[in-house]
Amino acid sequence: MPKLKTNSSAKKRFRFTGTGKIKRKHAYHSHILTKKTKKQKRNLCQTTLVDKSNLKQVRDLLRLR
Repeated sequence: MPKLKTNSSAKKRFRFTGTGKIKRKHAYHSHILTKKTKKQKRNLCQTTLVDKSNLKQVRDLLRLR
């Protein structure tokens, strides 16, 4: 059986923490920033963890199962 390829877009978007959890960036911080508040833009800059409901899909893209 051939090796499975990792999804190229997923490997650019997700990183791992030291404990093995998957980090992601927030969406909506690339353009149309004038109508967003400073607080909203500041919070969109921060990274967060992938939600439990999406974890299986992300792990499939990264071929971790």
